Amino acid sequence: MADNATTAGAAANSKLVAELLSLNQRLLESIFAADWATYEKLCDPSISCFEPEARGRLAEGMAFHKYYFDLGKPSKLPLVTMASPHVRLLGENAAVISYTRLVQKLDASGAPITTVFEETRVWEKQAGGWKHVHFHRSTNG
Repeated sequence: MADNATTAGAAANSKLVAELLSLNQRLLESIFAADWATYEKLCDPSISCFEPEARGRLAEGMAFHKYYFDLGKPSKLPLVTMASPHVRLLGENAAVISYTRLVQKLDASGAPITTVFEETRVWEKQAGGWKHVHFHRSTNG
């Protein structure tokens, strides 16, 4: 039988997990919508990442990402899904979210396709709220 403190802790963790997944979904949607204002609000200015576009290099800061936002958004926004998300809380001020990202969109000929990436994103609670501080994105091999 769980005591009240354990039950309250589980409820708080459940609420925090839901909040982090919601923030992460907003982040993903901002990327595809080329919504720089939202992306900038959710990310720490010193964000770091490993992603295919960085060609094996650690990219640091926001300038690398801004280039892609400046290209503009697609005429039809894709559907972005976090499949099987796993949230690991690292104390009260940090969390790691791992999932498979599915992107449903139309190819150049108008046929529907789904692209797949494995992603891990690190969030840190700072004075202004939760900030995205690091991610690693790999193509599904």
